[in-house]
Amino acid sequence: MRTILYLIRKEFLQIFRNKFIGRAIFGVPIIQMLILVPAVTFEMKNISLCIVDKDMTPESRGLISRLDGSTFFHYRYTTFSESQARQLMNANKCTLVLEIPRGFGKDTGNGIPGRIMASINAINSSTAQLTWAYLNGVLRDYNADIIRQNPGSLSGQPVPIIQVTNRYWYNEKLVYSHYMVPGILGILVTAIGFILAGLNMVREKEIGTIEQINVTPVRKYQFIISKMAPFLIIGLIDLALGMVLGKLFFKVPFEGSVALLFLCSTIFLIAILGFALFISTFAGTQQQFMFIAFFCMIIFILMSGIFTPLESMPGWAQRVDLVNPVAYIMRINRMVILKGSTISDISRDIWSLVAIAVSFTFFAVKRYRKTA
Repeated sequence: MRTILYLIRKEFLQIFRNKFIGRAIFGVPIIQMLILVPAVTFEMKNISLCIVDKDMTPESRGLISRLDGSTFFHYRYTTFSESQARQLMNANKCTLVLEIPRGFGKDTGNGIPGRIMASINAINSSTAQLTWAYLNGVLRDYNADIIRQNPGSLSGQPVPIIQVTNRYWYNEKLVYSHYMVPGILGILVTAIGFILAGLNMVREKEIGTIEQINVTPVRKYQFIISKMAPFLIIGLIDLALGMVLGKLFFKVPFEGSVALLFLCSTIFLIAILGFALFISTFAGTQQQFMFIAFFCMIIFILMSGIFTPLESMPGWAQRVDLVNPVAYIMRINRMVILKGSTISDISRDIWSLVAIAVSFTFFAVKRYRKTA
């Protein structure tokens, strides 16, 4: 134990001797939180709208006003030419082209279903699906108003007498930053632990100082633990800093146990540090390590569920995620912070993280070779 403490002290001195790394360790999390949380969002507002109104009746103008009055659509262009509307969409100047044909107002007034044509730019499938959903919501409200105003003329279409209201649990106002902060915290801890720990080990190989350790009687597990401990502590400090920023700047509620969150983050950091050190045993230079680390981090983060639910991934991807520690910490962070989940609710994820942490650390110790 005394040997490990001396080695940990040496690691801290080596880390903070580099002034840039010392500042980046605490500066990068602040920048990540303040930039990524408000910037990374799937919410869509001010969808550019082009109207082709060939009817020019109070009913068509009412529909246009309803669209323009919503928080989702921004009425930017109007034309009577379908070809010009298509040119605007091809030039990426509008996302939605809504064509209202002649006779729309007459049909609506006579109780005949009106017809419109909506063309949506679907280069980005997520944008297209959200635009379609928002448009359907506006049209549904518009239809309900017509039915209430003309109950007698719309035979066979009963006036709705049941009012349905929605309540969203755990994030009632659907504030996207509340959903993103726990995910960004996971990325923050991953970046600090994964990149810095591996680079620190490979850098010692490059400058030759690791040979001085290799010729001593220090055991392999002692050396690996001493490499993990400083970045484990730094990662937890950065996590605390990120939580404070999330509370102060984004008003993210914290419903669960702080101790449970830090316990899970500790296990996660051990897993990610063990994997970083395992990779560093293969890399001879920092460039080699960064190439491998970049490849692994992209896969870990994009398959973690931060942007898309794990349930929507194909079966083979869900099986691959069984060994992805970032997927577990994403789920744990959101459940503990937003839902107030207890240890019994996330016990399966915790035990999975423990198994991954033990495995990666074992592989790192086993793979490391002491050469004189």
